[in-house]
Amino acid sequence: MKRLLIVYHTQSGHTGALADAVRAGAETADGVTVRCLRAFDAGVDDLARCDALLLGTPENFGYMSGALKDFFDRTYYPLEGQLTGLPFALFISAGNDGTNAVREIRRIATGYGWREVAEPHIARGDVTPADIDACHALGAAMGEGLAMGIF
Repeated sequence: MKRLLIVYHTQSGHTGALADAVRAGAETADGVTVRCLRAFDAGVDDLARCDALLLGTPENFGYMSGALKDFFDRTYYPLEGQLTGLPFALFISAGNDGTNAVREIRRIATGYGWREVAEPHIARGDVTPADIDACHALGAAMGEGLAMGIF
């Protein structure tokens, strides 16, 4: 059984709604166990055991949330060099354009050696039904790709 980890942070509930949609989509894949954790609750063991990763954050001051950055800070050195090639994708809730949060997460992911397998979904402003649908599709694609051995 393949393991998909979803790590996210939410304050207003927008990123939480996106995470719920990502999780629901991922759970449609057979042969994949989905674990969805808030960033402060996820740690080294969770990350070490996953076969793919979805990361969600609000854009705060043109950056990722402090909670997601904390997750990276707590897991990077203990797992340095152990997760090369890990497939990942992003979902962002942004009051502005979200591109800075994406850029900075990609920089950190490069340090881990991860491989981005889908374009990020950025929900700008209020979360819309189209954002929910896109995140459901992102989760489903990640789950199915993992189940099929594509990544």
